Amino acid sequence: MGADKMHADEADIDAQLVHRLLSAQFPSFAHLPLAPVTTSGTDHALFRLGANMVVRMPRIHWAIEQAELERHWLPPLAPHLPLAVPQQLVLGKPGEGYPWPWAIYRWLEGESAIDNSAADTVQTAIDLAQFIHALQAADPTGGPTADVASGGRGAPLAARDVDTRDAIARSRDLIGSDAVTLAWEAALIAPVYGGPPVWIHGDLEPGNLLLRDGRLSAVSDFCCLCLGDPAVDLIPAWSIFTGEARATFRSGLDVDDAAWARGKGWALSTAIIALPYYVNTNPFMAANARRKLAAVLAEQR
Repeated sequence: MGADKMHADEADIDAQLVHRLLSAQFPSFAHLPLAPVTTSGTDHALFRLGANMVVRMPRIHWAIEQAELERHWLPPLAPHLPLAVPQQLVLGKPGEGYPWPWAIYRWLEGESAIDNSAADTVQTAIDLAQFIHALQAADPTGGPTADVASGGRGAPLAARDVDTRDAIARSRDLIGSDAVTLAWEAALIAPVYGGPPVWIHGDLEPGNLLLRDGRLSAVSDFCCLCLGDPAVDLIPAWSIFTGEARATFRSGLDVDDAAWARGKGWALSTAIIALPYYVNTNPFMAANARRKLAAVLAEQR
């Protein structure tokens, strides 16, 4: 695997390929400056196009449906949300040896919440809870449902049991697997969600949140957008927030103990699956996974 790749079957993508695709499919954009964007993201390679656009190229097969998902659902959802979300401008086709659809979006201004030391995390918790509330309140008619068979975001935690336990076994040299197993089993016995499916983002990780002047300004990367159990959007409680900010986030969403337990299970499952996969290829993803696991285990004590 190349040093700049995170997946064994990742597509070969560089600026020359993107320029060829632009020239062939959107020649009016081909003269604009094009530069790769450094990101911890795992699904797409990004290229800044001019001053106000970004080209998003799926790296891996599981990301190829995101552009169409965002193209279809974000325009009706965006007016109801208190934060900026991606705005797709054009959808590109396979070509020039590249096998999948790709897209051009408006550039979202802001600093990644990966380094949120300058942010008021209590205010960020308030703002993010308001965003989640607004998303959950949006009309769900016709929305895609969580893929229960694959344990997709928003599905019952039990659907992820096999994959989670397999990841725990593969991480024995990386973490205290016995403690993680006990925490996972505690999450599995939480009452399942009995309410109507609501819109979920499903991937509210630090790299998908943008800050401007220390305030949350935008949410990106709606790869997991669907209808399901809203507990999955509690993951930031363990990946971003601590102390007062975590308590503020929970009170802002007014969740019961069962939802909190399921959210903790989601944080654990996503972390333990990511850790062995990215430990040698994506330092941020590995560090974020360790941080989530530590936060979950600390609450179990």
